[in-house]
Amino acid sequence: MSKINAIVREVTALTERISEFRIAAADGAALPGWDAGAHVLFDLPDGDTRAYSLIAFAPMDKAPEEYRIAVQREPEGKGGSTHMHGLKPGAEITCAAPKNDFPLTPNAPAVLLAGGIGITPMISMATTLKDAGQAFEFHYSGRSAGVMAYREALQETFGDSLHLHCDDAASALDLDAVIAGLAAESHLYVCGPKGLIDATKAKAEAAGIAADRIHFELFDAPQEQEGDSAFEVELASSGEVFTIPPGQSIIDVLEAGGVDVMYDCQRGDCGICQCDVISGTPDHRDVVLSEAERAAGNVMQICVSRAKSPRLVLDI
Repeated sequence: MSKINAIVREVTALTERISEFRIAAADGAALPGWDAGAHVLFDLPDGDTRAYSLIAFAPMDKAPEEYRIAVQREPEGKGGSTHMHGLKPGAEITCAAPKNDFPLTPNAPAVLLAGGIGITPMISMATTLKDAGQAFEFHYSGRSAGVMAYREALQETFGDSLHLHCDDAASALDLDAVIAGLAAESHLYVCGPKGLIDATKAKAEAAGIAADRIHFELFDAPQEQEGDSAFEVELASSGEVFTIPPGQSIIDVLEAGGVDVMYDCQRGDCGICQCDVISGTPDHRDVVLSEAERAAGNVMQICVSRAKSPRLVLDI
């Protein structure tokens, strides 16, 4: 995959923890175009990457001059947001062309539900829906008004379609009401913390909403949990056994051991790394599987999920 040599044009603090970055090609050329819901992978100094959703308050250009992203500083994260927040105007950075794992369904009414920094991909979605004259509702939830990025700009741009929900006010999100108000033909798009996605999926599933009408994207990979311990993974095809320590995923260890595995998001929301579980009990940490699939324990997402049993035997 060819890389884009880019430069930071502008950095703007939006809240105490969230900053906006405007990024252009270092040579001044136009950047690859993108559609609502797309993200860009930015390279970090340690060789890792971080995905940030692209933002547009106006219809997207086919050959934009710059990309606009917002990054929330996560002191307990793995360092990606800290690196990004250290960038100043003029800083050089490399990235990949935009990729979209969270596209809008064409010609269908939509309900957009964003939690926290999950607002970023929803802005371009709302912009596209508004430009197309398509019916939509836009819900944005946060702990308090002061930590919610773009609040005033969103109100000015989307007017009565936007509903702001603050946990510390009477306007707190009523998830049951959002699900109950979903029209038969509407699609639901959710982006935010894993807890919000899990709760939304469970309530939508209980309400009988078809899975193909529910779309979701995590804004970050699940973090290591207190009490995580090592476990073993046995590959059914070869009998090889790998030990998965705390802080590393099954994919991390298998790749280091020379095993070729398919994956994409590494956040537990795309389903590409899913594999069959022959024996053992998975500790599911994805947002892909239904409650019934989790209970059955026959499949798992190996990018984020771990084990409750000492060993998993996987169909790899």
